[in-house]
Amino acid sequence: MDTTSPAKGWPLFGVIAILAAAIDLVSKTWIFGRLGMPGESRPIELVSGILTLETNLNEGALFGMGQGMGVVFATVSVAAIVGIMALVSRPSTRNDPWILIALGLIVGGIIGNLYDRLGLPGLTWHAPLAREGDPVLAVRDWIHFTLPGVIDWPIFNLADSWLVIGALTLLYLSFLESSEGRAGHSGGDSQRA
Repeated sequence: MDTTSPAKGWPLFGVIAILAAAIDLVSKTWIFGRLGMPGESRPIELVSGILTLETNLNEGALFGMGQGMGVVFATVSVAAIVGIMALVSRPSTRNDPWILIALGLIVGGIIGNLYDRLGLPGLTWHAPLAREGDPVLAVRDWIHFTLPGVIDWPIFNLADSWLVIGALTLLYLSFLESSEGRAGHSGGDSQRA
């Protein structure tokens, strides 16, 4: 019989999700307020040739794929939040603070990008675009990382970072659990569960 309180875990998950979304949204608002829309001002180099702050609008998803499919991505985002909330309601999830932190980061990242994708920042496209005056239904990106001659990473934001950190944490935890499960098996059975 499960004696875990139904409320256990929700505060940690909620605080992480809210903080992650808030930090992302505040950072994007500040950067876009300082630098304006893409191309309106010079990027700020933090580390010469490696780390630059510059604004970009992404109407797609990861690495700019799926440009113009904002409605699809918004729908998938809402479905992902619902699915994660269902996971958090499970006692096994509510008892593991690392899973709650990872899922909170993921939901915070989803909310930060969904906010942009729905046009809630109130940005409009500027001339000379044919869509001048139309609402921007795109994610606000602003961190540009490059290693000259090695990689020119697509411009991203903190919400993207939260998503990646949360996903990598879940991946690490699943490997850790899998290793512990294998170590606990008697008889040397090494098949994955």
